[in-house]
Amino acid sequence: MGELRPKLHRYCARMTGSVVDGEDVVQETMLKAIEAARAGAPILNPEGWLFSIAHHAALDFLRRRAREEARHSSEDLDMIAAAPKPIEDREIAAASLRTFMLLPASQRSSVILSDVLGYSLQEICEFAGGSVPAVKAALQRGRARLRALAAEADDAPVPTLAEPERTRLKTYVDRFNAHDFDAVRAMLAEDVRLEIVNRVRLDGKTSVAPYFGNYAARPHWRFRPGFVDRRPAMLVYDADDPDQRLKYFVLLAWAGERVVGIRDFVFARYAMDGAELAVMD
Repeated sequence: MGELRPKLHRYCARMTGSVVDGEDVVQETMLKAIEAARAGAPILNPEGWLFSIAHHAALDFLRRRAREEARHSSEDLDMIAAAPKPIEDREIAAASLRTFMLLPASQRSSVILSDVLGYSLQEICEFAGGSVPAVKAALQRGRARLRALAAEADDAPVPTLAEPERTRLKTYVDRFNAHDFDAVRAMLAEDVRLEIVNRVRLDGKTSVAPYFGNYAARPHWRFRPGFVDRRPAMLVYDADDPDQRLKYFVLLAWAGERVVGIRDFVFARYAMDGAELAVMD
């Protein structure tokens, strides 16, 4: 399960349109898989079994987001999928998560499993259900729509924060960069919750306080306020990296002036794949 987690995340992030929501679906998938495995039934194809759980968990997530209508499209089951076009298919694999969300869920699932993850039509049927003709139809229509969308300008507005929220985030990040972790701890709510994604969860200011010692021991890390999938975040860089590439991110949840939630993706860097990233001015 651990080995497949990054691959599952690539699928779930594109199905939900967000690397953060994708991680939530992956976690739900893991919980459901553990519960099912405890029942003791034989698992003949673990990869197919996990992707089937992930597929249904993603659809459940979409239903909860009131996007049920996206699953229903009038597809011609007799259509045959177009032959792969290597250059165009690489463009499809690199499409933004927001672009994938413009496809109906059945087309989105087929394109992700085929063109992003490289599964066969038979495997897609096993993971997501349906017939080979239906998958071919969804795949052709999804590819055509993504190619058309790739030719259109991306007019999404640049994410912004209102001044109080902007100042609050910048203050938190500035204190991180100064290694003033006593001041950082002072910003925490008493009931703050920490999730080090793919590792551990802790509740309460006393339990969370030692977490900052890990950053105190890493003076080469540098931090900037920004956005991940249009959500405010602390972006983490390695000052020793000559290319200054973004390594991972930390999401923060606030209640007034206090931090009530921290989601640190240091051990889930696979979530960077496909993330929409922006640095705050």
